[in-house]
Amino acid sequence: MASFEVLKTNLLSPIVLAFMLGIVAKLIRSELSLPKDLYSSLTIYLLLALGLKGGVELSESTAQAIAWPAIATLALGCLTPISAYILLRKLGRFGQIDAAGMAAHYGSVSAVTFIAATQFATSMGAKPEGFMPTLLTLLESPGIHIALVIGALKRAKLLASTGKSDLKPKSTIFHEILTSRSMVLLVGGLLIGLLMGAKGYEPIKPFFESGFKGALVLFLLEMGIVAATRFADLKKVGFRLVGLGLLLPLLHGTLGVLLGHWAGLSVGGATVLGAMAASASYIAAPPAVRITLPEANPTFYLTASLAVTFPFNLVAGIPIYYQIAVWLQT
Repeated sequence: MASFEVLKTNLLSPIVLAFMLGIVAKLIRSELSLPKDLYSSLTIYLLLALGLKGGVELSESTAQAIAWPAIATLALGCLTPISAYILLRKLGRFGQIDAAGMAAHYGSVSAVTFIAATQFATSMGAKPEGFMPTLLTLLESPGIHIALVIGALKRAKLLASTGKSDLKPKSTIFHEILTSRSMVLLVGGLLIGLLMGAKGYEPIKPFFESGFKGALVLFLLEMGIVAATRFADLKKVGFRLVGLGLLLPLLHGTLGVLLGHWAGLSVGGATVLGAMAASASYIAAPPAVRITLPEANPTFYLTASLAVTFPFNLVAGIPIYYQIAVWLQT
């Protein structure tokens, strides 16, 4: 399929159209918004459904099939926060603390971007491997920790030079990350799915699969509204952050597709791994950064992840990663 047709298919998908509707609603100052409880419920439903299905698929996968993709995923978890930090420092000329805070977001992963990439690849006839949610959980944490370690070391030097020291205990940082809503639901769902297997999943399968796409459309509608609220901050952060918010996903996405291809993933699997690497977390990373690096500017890391990288990946990035995966297979 031609690149233009791939992009057109993505732009006309329900989830992208719902996301754009949310942006338009905010820009025209509509009162449209999802109730907070509904938004939270949709988040829980989507993440738990993702974990359950991944666990069931994992129960039917062999260790040999997942070994190399897992190694590739862990490599991405180490490389992406470091490359993000270097580029944010060298090209973006951001301070050490702000660069580390943003690197934590780009080192982690957006579950919604993962879901959108999975849906897109499936719609293109390139269904990803069933164990991809397992790789999602593997990528969720390492990138955050590596970036936070970099930031904590730089912050310690700055505080020492001023005679201050108020670093948070490591146990507090790890607890915040490992007990976050996304981690509990993804890992917990994965374990439940793994233990109950396909037979145990059958009774609840209609609930978690029939309504999944509809719930995703509603969630993306709200995400469009949330993303649009950060647009005003683009004037504050400048073109450097916008440019890096586009460069980093392209760089990391390409790397993810290459490593996925090397690890033996299908076109769909490589596409999804690329989208995972390209994404920026806005659920697990913000509270961890707030605790460890309180001086990091939220305007920078929230605007970059929500108002720049997330829309880019949803609209154009995912088709690009898919096309790269197709080229590598031919």
